[in-house]
Amino acid sequence: MITITEATAGDIPVIQDLAERIWPEAFGEILSPGQITYMLDWMYSPESLSGQMADGHRFLLASDGDGCAGYCSYQVTRESATAKLHKIYVLASAHGKGVGAALLTEVIRRVRQQRVSRLRLNVNRQNRAVGFYEKFGFKIVDTEDNDIGRGYFMNDYVMEVAV
Repeated sequence: MITITEATAGDIPVIQDLAERIWPEAFGEILSPGQITYMLDWMYSPESLSGQMADGHRFLLASDGDGCAGYCSYQVTRESATAKLHKIYVLASAHGKGVGAALLTEVIRRVRQQRVSRLRLNVNRQNRAVGFYEKFGFKIVDTEDNDIGRGYFMNDYVMEVAV
């Protein structure tokens, strides 16, 4: 059974631990070790995660019988009928067990309650997760090459689904 809970600032170490375990495997074939380290430091420092939470990012943790297996974050803005899925990551040992699907389903449920009509995300164009999102009805609506500093870029698809 998969349990989804909303993370708080007290869960920042759990999110950091998961990211440090997941990212090298998830991105090891498509990003350099230097870029992975840079992005982990940039997005997952305690200050960065606290700032994201203060800015309205909601983090969810997924637990299975073996403990915390994944996390995600999303944000709903008042100005738009579109929510943004910022992060969704699952330990490799939990792939195929429905953890990612449970997280995404919960995000969709929550944003629907807030009268959001679309959910949007960015995903690296080489990431095998593109197929996962397509199974949920996401369509590629754009491509972006975002300069994130130190000569690194995020080369993404922008994907969207009606919710």
